[in-house]
Amino acid sequence: MDLDYEQTIRDSSGRTIPVRESASWSSCETVDVWLLSGTVTTMETAGKRFSLSLRDPRVSRKRMESGMGDMIRWGILGTGKIAGRLAAAINSLDDADLVAIGSRSSERAEAFAREYDVPHRFDRYEDLVTRSEVDVVYVATPHVFHERDTLLSLEAGKPVLCEKPFTMNAKEATTVIAAAREKSLFLMEAMWTRFVPAIVKLREWIAAGAIGEVRVFMADAGWAHPFDPMSRFFDPALGGGALLDVGVYPLSMASMILGTPTDVSSLMTPAPTGVDAQCTCSLAFADGGVATFTASIVCKTPREGLVVGSEGSIRIHSPINHPEALTRITQRGEAETVELPYLGNGYAHQVIEVMECLREGRFESDIMPLDESLAIMQTLDAIREQWS
Repeated sequence: MDLDYEQTIRDSSGRTIPVRESASWSSCETVDVWLLSGTVTTMETAGKRFSLSLRDPRVSRKRMESGMGDMIRWGILGTGKIAGRLAAAINSLDDADLVAIGSRSSERAEAFAREYDVPHRFDRYEDLVTRSEVDVVYVATPHVFHERDTLLSLEAGKPVLCEKPFTMNAKEATTVIAAAREKSLFLMEAMWTRFVPAIVKLREWIAAGAIGEVRVFMADAGWAHPFDPMSRFFDPALGGGALLDVGVYPLSMASMILGTPTDVSSLMTPAPTGVDAQCTCSLAFADGGVATFTASIVCKTPREGLVVGSEGSIRIHSPINHPEALTRITQRGEAETVELPYLGNGYAHQVIEVMECLREGRFESDIMPLDESLAIMQTLDAIREQWS
C-alpha cells in the first residue's frame, strides 16, 4: 500500500500502541487508521486480518493542528480519594502521563506524588496550572471550589476535566462554560459513569429501540457514611449532602435517557448540619416519560437502575455509577444478561474520551456536552429550591 497515513492498534486491554513499536499484533483487537490520502478497508499482517476503522481526514488534520501528541500530560488539583482513582487510571494508560499534583498542603502533595509516581508537586494551584509541561488539568477539589479552580486553569490556558457535580449551581456552571468557550478550550464534567462499557451499551440498546419507547427510569444511589460534621459529606461549607454527592449520578442518567425534565418534585431528610442526608426526587418530561430516584449518604441502598420501555426493560446492575452488567427483559419475561467489564477501576474510559477530544481539536465531548451539564445543574437548583 502506498498511502500517507497514521495507524495505531489497540491491544486487548484497550491501550493504544503505535504500530511501529508493536512487536506482535497477536493480542490486538482493532486497528485504527487515520487516512490522509487513499482508501483502505482491510489490512493483513502476522497472519491476522483486520477490519480497519477509517477516520475522516479532516479529523486527522485537526488532531495534528491541536498540538496534542501521542502522549498527553496531566496535572491534578486535589489529593482526595477520587483524585487517587483518576491518578491510577492515568498511570494505567500508555498514552497518558501524570506529571503534576497540586494541593494546598505540601505534605499531602508529597504523599500523593510518592504513591502515584508524580514527578512534580505543588502547594499552590497557581504554580501547577502555569507549568508548560501540563497539557490538561483534572479538578478534583471539593464541590464548592470547582468554579474557582476550573476558572484558574482556563485562565492559564489549560483544558479542564472537572469532577462532578460540575459546579455548585447553574450560575457557576454558566460562568465556567462561557470562559471555556471564550478561550476555545476543552471543558468537560467528569461524569465517568457515561463512559464505562455498560452505559455505552445501554445507550446503544435504547437508540436501537431494544425496549421500544422509554417511559420510566427508576434508580437509587445510597452509601453509608458515619456522621462527621467536618467531612465533605456533611459540611455545608464544602457542598455536602446526598443530592450533590451521589444523587447527581441517577439525575445525570435520567438526563441521558429522557432529556431535561419539565417538572420536578422532591423531599429530603436533613442531617444535623442541615445538608440533605437523603432525598427522593420525581421528574416529568415533555414526551410523557417520568423518572424517580433516591439518594442517601446515611444508608447503603441496592444502587441499581431500571429503564422501562413500551416493549421491555433494562436492569442496570449495581453499582449504578459504574455497572459491569445489564439485563434486558422482554415483555414475555425472557431475560438476557451481558457482562461488560471496564478497564482497571473504571476511570480510564473518561480519560480516554478527554484525550481523544483534545487530539481531535474538540472543545467538548458529545457524550457529556456542556449544555447538558448546565441543564443538570439547573435541575439540581430546582430540586433544592423546593427544600428551602
